[in-house]
Amino acid sequence: MLLILLTTPIQLLAQVKPHKYVDPRIGSEGQGRVFIGPSCPFGMIKPSPDCTVKSNSGWLPEPAPITGFGQVHVSGTGGGPKYGNILIMPFSDKLDSIDHSSMRQNEKMALGYYSVLLKKHQIKTEITTAEKAAIYRFTFPKQAAKALAIDAGFFLGEQPIPDAREAQQFVGSEIEVVSATEVRGYSRIRGGWNNGAAYTVYFDAMFDAPIDHLTSWKNKKLYPGVSQQFDSGEKTGVLLGFKNGSSDTLKVKVGISFISSGKAKENIAQEIPHWNFENVRAQVENKWDEMLSRIEINADATIEQKKMFYTSLYHTMLMPVNRTGENPLWNGNAPYYDDFYAIWDTFRSSNPLITLISPKRQINIVNALLNIYQHDGYMPDARSGNYNGRTQGGSNAEVLIADAYAKGLPGIDYNLALEAMLKDATVPPGGIEEKEGRGGLVEYNHLGYVPYHIPRAGNRTTDYAYEDYCIAMVAKGLNRTKVYNRFIKQADNWQNLWRNDYKDHGATGFIMPKDSAGKWLDDIPYGTANNQHPTFKYTPLSREYPWYVCHWCGFFYEATSWEYSLSIPHQVPVLIEKSGGKEAFKQRLDTLFENRFYNVDNEPSFLTPCLYHWIGRPGLSSRRIRQIVLDNFNTTATGLPGNDDSGAMSSWLAFQMMGFYPNAGQSYYLLNSPMLKQVTLHQENGTNFKITAHHLSAKNIYIQSAKLNGKALNQAWIEHADIIKGGDLSFEMADKPSAWGTQVLPPVKN
Repeated sequence: MLLILLTTPIQLLAQVKPHKYVDPRIGSEGQGRVFIGPSCPFGMIKPSPDCTVKSNSGWLPEPAPITGFGQVHVSGTGGGPKYGNILIMPFSDKLDSIDHSSMRQNEKMALGYYSVLLKKHQIKTEITTAEKAAIYRFTFPKQAAKALAIDAGFFLGEQPIPDAREAQQFVGSEIEVVSATEVRGYSRIRGGWNNGAAYTVYFDAMFDAPIDHLTSWKNKKLYPGVSQQFDSGEKTGVLLGFKNGSSDTLKVKVGISFISSGKAKENIAQEIPHWNFENVRAQVENKWDEMLSRIEINADATIEQKKMFYTSLYHTMLMPVNRTGENPLWNGNAPYYDDFYAIWDTFRSSNPLITLISPKRQINIVNALLNIYQHDGYMPDARSGNYNGRTQGGSNAEVLIADAYAKGLPGIDYNLALEAMLKDATVPPGGIEEKEGRGGLVEYNHLGYVPYHIPRAGNRTTDYAYEDYCIAMVAKGLNRTKVYNRFIKQADNWQNLWRNDYKDHGATGFIMPKDSAGKWLDDIPYGTANNQHPTFKYTPLSREYPWYVCHWCGFFYEATSWEYSLSIPHQVPVLIEKSGGKEAFKQRLDTLFENRFYNVDNEPSFLTPCLYHWIGRPGLSSRRIRQIVLDNFNTTATGLPGNDDSGAMSSWLAFQMMGFYPNAGQSYYLLNSPMLKQVTLHQENGTNFKITAHHLSAKNIYIQSAKLNGKALNQAWIEHADIIKGGDLSFEMADKPSAWGTQVLPPVKN
């Protein structure tokens, strides 16, 4: 008994739930733009403060005031804002003003929980959530009047210019006080970062105290005592005053739906049939613990490491959003997911990480893409508000399908998937290239590249070539020989924009612009004037926007030729040969990093630090990755170096901390030096895969040798099947590189 008592504190310390290490504030400021409010994994409702209409995720740091608390948000987006619908705001005053914005203090963010003190009326606000319904607890000063504003017309990204690009635009709203304890209505908005069609967020709100008096509004005009404002294309809302009882708190349950307000009410009944705030909070924590605990790290990892790692997993599972049963466009039992922002961002690391954490979830996500294809005609590259758009480069859903196929994910109709992939690759979208499909497809299939006059010609060509490779691999597995033969040949198309003799900073060969006649363009147009045609010299470091062309119109999207010319994930050995061989390629990579041409802020360079593997120098990959992490990631509010983009940036970090990284669309992972002493993947199939780094330290960052299940592993990569079977991967670490991983290079599959 004494022994049990003495050891209990240590055991309890070791049993700290992983959700305790999640810090939603990491990446909330600067370029990260992560969502800071409570959410279930892939949850549909995401309640959070909206600090004016200007934020992408709703929240902004002080001195921005809190305008209210919206129910739907996105995370990590870099384009125009989306959502911010159904704003509620407590206040303690007469019902004579719509705006009750307030400064704040004592703001707290935790997984599944948010709280703040609204300074204007000293009201403490607390929020937690279920999948499709949230619960608020407002604590007012003693004897203060309890009031609440519900604004069905508010949304993020509103601009005074009608139809401003990537701005959201108001369509309509409606609100109705149904009884002394219930209000319902909807908000209908269009536009946003994907320039989407109108979407409607329906809501139902319930209160644990009766309404005593009310004032509704339409188009800023107040209507005392009027309980309903129907949709006439104007903004509506209601101010509610509650009876003062013995309690100083007011609890509010808000359910949302994309089907109807009746469905929103049903969502409350199904998910939060009671008024127990702490019970709801415990449930969301448990849901996250079930997901986060699938990857266990060494108990003696530092608090910083635990926070960075588990927050990264958390960010990865905020989007896309599970809206199964909430699709207003068509009926059916198939999985339905929305808010893909964007597969161009997530295919490299977010989706492969989801595949490891929960392959069943990734299967549902892929099946949702196929379901969208069957009804809308194309799989999305991005989607939000039940509307495809915008494509940033290629049709990157192909990579998700190839990744699932290569890793043997069951329960997917791969024949249907190949059909959807071929639709992208063979049928031009017909003037809606920003919405879906492949822009410049006719030219690409005719010339073997996208010519310069078509926006994003450079990265579209490299993207399409890789996606054609993905098509070829799935076709090969399905014994579709003719399809395979065509697309494995098209996988070489990036070489049609490879200018062999172009030299820059000691490197030879770059992806460069070419016109439709096959002429290399040393000079490209300066702007789009009709009466004059100035040009400027194009180099591998050129960024045309915002000085020369629009952000969306450059030869490359969000990166330079120095970066994209190394982004050929399916033919790295060919890339090395065209760069002049292994030594020249090493010098090229060194130049990229040492001259800071590498941009950690964006996804096109995610695989680049690992490219040393293909020249037999995995130690250099590990050194570069470690330095990138140390220089750019931390646990502060600015701890992410770029837009998180639905967890893309965070999932990249999580992989690197574990010590392996996927080449998306293919079946293997590149092995790098772990930053954690031990990682155990507790897999859905019941097996465990453990990675142990012996003698790991700040100095011992190089892998000297490796063993897989007790047998020597001399290659710096493993197959997905090795992980799924379960087992042990162990590394011996030291302070200098060794011969490990220098001979057996990563596989090339044709």
